[in-house]
Amino acid sequence: MNNRKFGSAGEELACRYLEKNGYKILERNRHFSRYCEIDIIAKLKEKVVFVEVKTRHTEKFGSPLEAITKTKYEHIKTGIQMYLLENKVKKYQIDVIGITLKPEIKIQHIKNVYM
Repeated sequence: MNNRKFGSAGEELACRYLEKNGYKILERNRHFSRYCEIDIIAKLKEKVVFVEVKTRHTEKFGSPLEAITKTKYEHIKTGIQMYLLENKVKKYQIDVIGITLKPEIKIQHIKNVYM
C-alpha cells in the first residue's frame, strides 16, 4: 500500500470514529495551497472542527502525534484562516487524531489543540 492510500485508510478510520462520537463530516482533504491541506473538516454542535490525522503502522518510531510539527501546525492554521474567511465561521477548534494500526488499532484524539 502506498503512502497516499495508507493515509486515506487512516482518515477513513478517523471519520468513522468522529461520526460515532457525534461529529458530522463536512469535507475531506481540502487543499488551500501547495503546503496546506486540512484532512477533515467536521461539525460538532455549533463548532467547526479542523482535524489533522496521522497514521502509523506501529509506534516503533514514536507516536503518530509526534509527526505533527510546529511547521505543519502553522500551515494548517493558514488554511483554517482562509476557510474562516470564506465561510464566515465564528466558533472553531483544531483537533488531532493519531492512529496506530499494530499490534491493534489505537486511536488517540486530542481536542482543541494549540502549539
